[in-house]
Amino acid sequence: MIATMKLTDEQARSRLGEHTHGVFCTIHPRRGPDPMPVVYAVTDDGFVGVPIDTVKPKSSTRLRREDNLDLDPRGSLLIEHWETEDWSRLWWVRAHLEHVADPGERVVEELSARLEHAVPQYAGRPFHHILVCQIVSITGWSAQDRSATTAPA
Repeated sequence: MIATMKLTDEQARSRLGEHTHGVFCTIHPRRGPDPMPVVYAVTDDGFVGVPIDTVKPKSSTRLRREDNLDLDPRGSLLIEHWETEDWSRLWWVRAHLEHVADPGERVVEELSARLEHAVPQYAGRPFHHILVCQIVSITGWSAQDRSATTAPA
């Protein structure tokens, strides 16, 4: 039997900050939840940045997730680790977010720099802009305490 553990806010924030890919969910006015895989960065003070980049093809620089956030500023970001062979290493983190319409230059600069550092395709910062949200709350779960294993998460 696997002993489970709820992650503390600090543990959940740490895992969120260690990763760059997750599923960002906004609320579509008719369909409801509107999840999309995204690349993201997190600042130490809890801002999450999702780039609208020029690297991947898009039909517009204004994306549906932005329209959704204009109508309802709530969103969430889910990251997870799955292993078919070893369920003792399963974990997930979910951050509840609120869109920040005017985050300020400092926040955008920090998120841009973090994205550029973490993602090779973002060298030179090929962004139309950065979609910024603030973490409102965070939760997570792990099948085991990270300190119980020496393998990376």
